[in-house]
Amino acid sequence: MQAVAIVTAIAAALLFGISAVMDQRSTKRVKTERALSPNILRDLVRQPLWLMAVGANVAAFALQVVALSFGSLAVVQPLLVFDLVFAVLIGRAVGWDPSNFPPGTKRWDPGLFGGVAAAALGVGGFLAIGRPSAGHTDIGFAALVPLAIGLVVVVGGCLAVAARNENLRPLALALATGVNYGVAAFSVKLVTSEWGAGLGHVFTDWPFYMLAVTGPAGFILNQDAFQQGTFLAPVQAIITTADPIISIGLSIVWLDARLRSSPAAIAGVVISLLVMTIGIIITARHAPQVTAERAPPEPADGQSAEPAGGQPADGQVARPSDVSSPKRP
Repeated sequence: MQAVAIVTAIAAALLFGISAVMDQRSTKRVKTERALSPNILRDLVRQPLWLMAVGANVAAFALQVVALSFGSLAVVQPLLVFDLVFAVLIGRAVGWDPSNFPPGTKRWDPGLFGGVAAAALGVGGFLAIGRPSAGHTDIGFAALVPLAIGLVVVVGGCLAVAARNENLRPLALALATGVNYGVAAFSVKLVTSEWGAGLGHVFTDWPFYMLAVTGPAGFILNQDAFQQGTFLAPVQAIITTADPIISIGLSIVWLDARLRSSPAAIAGVVISLLVMTIGIIITARHAPQVTAERAPPEPADGQSAEPAGGQPADGQVARPSDVSSPKRP
């Protein structure tokens, strides 16, 4: 069972990575909307590349559900960190553009491989040393209240920061995305554990509705974070790191998942998570950076919009570079 969970989780990470490469390019081709505005989806649905990204994302989510139905949340979610690794490697393989990097940057530079190796080593070390247990999934309605309050406070705080500080906006949206994805994964694990009791039980219990809120909210925030940032390395690192950490934390608090608790094991787990985080940051920093212009604003009162530099706005935007980032519920 654990082998099935590992294989499907890695396959999901690959599809999430493919989706992210297409997704980030698409978000740069539409006009900017306020955070959590569904209007961004109205514009994105006209982008064929974005529709392909959605298809890949749906397939990846289905594989994630399968992985969570067979394996522990604390095992599956760290493996999904590899979506960033796959996305960066795919971006370098099919969309290499030296103009998006400092002079002298190599297509397959040692820093990129160092980040990938560190991320893989950190995930492997966490699983090998921590040996997370599956825990249980029979939690009651009482867990909903503190979970909902915590989600509202953290995401609400991120949105408040995003609204007030333009420089911190992409980072705040990224953190809100990661938190939503972590809670959504927690909800998926609870929902899959209830399938044996029938669909009637699934639809009458709170985890399904928590997933119905956090999944779409995280998805829209992910589009906003992709679009708002000019240099998306920090955004990528925050989302990819926050998701598994939130998931692991929730599984320990409410699902009674346990890691090995000897002093040496605790030290090994902490070091592994640090190595994973450092690897994510290094990998993200070596990803192609998005520097394309955003879509021009809508013309007012029939007047044609004229962007800076005197070039006419004909509805076209500069082609963004291939980019890479997370992901998913």
